[in-house]
Amino acid sequence: MIRPTARAGAVPAAIRLRAAGRGHGQAMQTRTLRDLTVSAQGLGCMGMSEFYGTGDQAEAERTVQRALDLGVTFLDTADMYGPFTNERLVGQALAGRRDEVVLATKFGNERGEDGSFRGINGRPEYVHRACDASLQRLGVDVIDLYYQHRVDTAVPIEDTWGALRELVEAGKIRHAGISEAAPETIRRADAVQPVTAVQTEYSLWSRDPEDDGVLATCAELGIGFVAYSPIGRGFLSGRIRSVDDLAPDDFRRHNPRFQGEALVRNLELVDRVRALAEAKGVTATQLALAWVMARSGADGGPTIVPIPGTKRVRYLEENAAAADVELTAEDLRALDEAVPSGAAAGDRYPDMSTVHR
Repeated sequence: MIRPTARAGAVPAAIRLRAAGRGHGQAMQTRTLRDLTVSAQGLGCMGMSEFYGTGDQAEAERTVQRALDLGVTFLDTADMYGPFTNERLVGQALAGRRDEVVLATKFGNERGEDGSFRGINGRPEYVHRACDASLQRLGVDVIDLYYQHRVDTAVPIEDTWGALRELVEAGKIRHAGISEAAPETIRRADAVQPVTAVQTEYSLWSRDPEDDGVLATCAELGIGFVAYSPIGRGFLSGRIRSVDDLAPDDFRRHNPRFQGEALVRNLELVDRVRALAEAKGVTATQLALAWVMARSGADGGPTIVPIPGTKRVRYLEENAAAADVELTAEDLRALDEAVPSGAAAGDRYPDMSTVHR
C-alpha cells in the first residue's frame, strides 16, 4: 500500500488560485446534453440538506452563489432531499440570479413531510402533482431538466413519460431525464419523449455504465450522461479513512463500500489515486473529477457532465478547479491501472433493488 502523505488532501496553490480567480458570472467551458447546454461541471446540492451529516443553510447558500460566480451553473436537486427543504434552499440561493442557471430537479422517490419513504411513484397524476410542488418550492416558472429519479416497475414507463411529455407541452419543464435506468427502459422512455440526460453514479470506482450498456445506449441515441457521485461519495478524496470520520447521521456509515473488509480494500485504491495526484500536483479529488470529465466523448461515448456534491465553499472551489486539470494519455493509463473497472469492493447501496431498472 502506498503511504499517504500529510499534505495529500491540501489544494495546491496554483490550482486553488485559478478557481479563486474566476470572476462573477465567468463561465467555465460548457457541454451539451442532447440539446441542453450546461456548464462542463455541475453542483449536486443533496448534501446541503440531508444524508451527509448536519447542514448549514447559510454556508450552503454561499456555496450555491459561489458556484455561479465560478461558472458552475448546472445545479442539481430533488424533491426528496430534506425532504423538500433542498429545493427551497436552492430556490432561495438563486434569488435574483435565475437566468444564470440550468436548474435540474427530480421526482419519483415519494416521501412524507415527516421524512418517511413511501416508495417509488411513477403514476402520471403524481408526476404532475410533484412538478407543481417543485415549481412552487423552487420559486420558478419552469424547470430546465426534470428527472424521473427512480423507475417505478409497477407503472409502464410509457405512462410516466407521457406525463413528462405533457409537462413539456404545458411549458412547466423544458427537458426530461431519467436516473438509474437500464438501456431498454431508456429506449422506451425516449420513444415517448426525448430523453435529454441519463443520470447515474459514475466515477473511478463506479464504472458500471461502461459495462451495462448505459453509456453505449446514450451515445447511440444522442442522450447526454450526468455523473453523480463522481468522487465516490467523497471517498476518492482520501479524507475518509474509517466510518468514524463520518457524522453519526451520515448515510455512508451504512454503505457497503464503507464497511469492514470492503473499506480496507477500497482504501488501497484511494491511496493509489492520492499518490498519482500528488505526483501531478493536484488533489485526489481533482484527479478523480478530471478523469470523469476526460471520459466525455471518449471511445465514441456520450457527452458526460459530472455533478460533484458539496455544502462548503472551499470544497466547491477545489472541485471547480478540476476543470483546469489536463490529463495526458499516460495519466489516463496510470489511473486505469490503479483503479481498474470493477476494482471497488461492496455494492453502491445497501439495497440495490431500485437501481438499473
